[in-house]
Amino acid sequence: MKRDEILAGVRKYWQERPVSHGAGFPVSGRVIDEEEIVSLVDASLDGWLTAGRFTDQFEEKFALRADRKFALAVNSGSSANLLAISALCSPLLGEKALKKGDEVITVAAGFPTTVAPICQNGLVPVFVDIELDTYNVDVTQLEGALSERTGALIFAHTLGNPFDVRAVCAFAKRHNLWLIEDCCDALGARVDGGLVGTFGDLATYSFYPAHHITMGEGGAVVTSQHKLKRIVESLRDWGRDCWCNTGCDNTCENRFGWQKGTLPFGYDHKYIYTHLGYNLKITDMQAALGCAQLEKLDGFIDKRRENFAMLLDGLKEVDELIMPKWIEGGKPSWFGFPMRTRGARAPWIELLHRHKIATRLIFGGNLVRQPAFIDVEKRIVGDLAASDEVMNRAFWIGVYPGLTEADISCMINCLKQGIYQCAES
Repeated sequence: MKRDEILAGVRKYWQERPVSHGAGFPVSGRVIDEEEIVSLVDASLDGWLTAGRFTDQFEEKFALRADRKFALAVNSGSSANLLAISALCSPLLGEKALKKGDEVITVAAGFPTTVAPICQNGLVPVFVDIELDTYNVDVTQLEGALSERTGALIFAHTLGNPFDVRAVCAFAKRHNLWLIEDCCDALGARVDGGLVGTFGDLATYSFYPAHHITMGEGGAVVTSQHKLKRIVESLRDWGRDCWCNTGCDNTCENRFGWQKGTLPFGYDHKYIYTHLGYNLKITDMQAALGCAQLEKLDGFIDKRRENFAMLLDGLKEVDELIMPKWIEGGKPSWFGFPMRTRGARAPWIELLHRHKIATRLIFGGNLVRQPAFIDVEKRIVGDLAASDEVMNRAFWIGVYPGLTEADISCMINCLKQGIYQCAES
């Protein structure tokens, strides 16, 4: 049987298969059709399995979409953050390399694997607070967080809502600091027309099923700096000095002509290691799924924005719920619809749960209160009152493209009908 016949059969099967729609209103989920399945099977028929032709295609296409020179596919957004922070510790950066004990400014209210790589690299997280309602870094605290050991900043664009990149970039430039943008929830968001992920030295993305596009598991690191690209690539690929693609030899045309460390001259370049690296690559089947998803990205983002706008319009007069805000010039690419309660949060969560409307909190809340971060070396700026407020009163509901207009209406009606019940609890 020819490949095109197999793929035609796969397409027909997927189109005709019985589909069972689950009850309820999830916060997120994959949105795929026969195009993704055909691409997935196409990659599997190569029998290559590890990174290959689809990975090359995805990295090239994603770099264009992210408006960066280089995109390196990895196995998760968390791995992307680990590689981005680790890259700033590379000896190849000379005096600009972060050293053990150097400080990295970040926010307390966020996702743990934005912060964990700071600690895992022997660096010290410096926690600043967030702004209520944007859920992003309070830029007025940056100068107070600065010390002689400060070397970098890493902030996420929370739930697809861009942080104030203008103020953060000005601060980073003024003090000669590295900036990493965690864009895992924010693919396609913009500030003053520029894509998030183009303002920092490095940016990270996630392609977990909850995100704007999915590979099942997957992520990417992007940059426009060639040296950072080489460092991230090395760290991702076992720490090797060689930059040959999988299955290729002698890309440098000097495979047996190198001398590094105290190795003998001519030691095989494929087995010279200049970093303490990992293996964080993806499979070609994941990349094939990602390639098909990229073709639908604009539609996914538009649908997320439409669902968000409908929720905002439907809930804006519910005084017991505080609506989200965004910076002037910002154009979010919403991952979810966040809100805060004026009174207790629990009755609202319970109400939504009874009606099968899924909710999530703002990730780890105030991370300094999480068990994993209690005993790590850190520095805290101020009282983190806004982070505590978000920890106690904020939550979010879904806007992902799998939710229909009817779904959004049901969610709005449920929240409106629960006003008095929840306010009196």
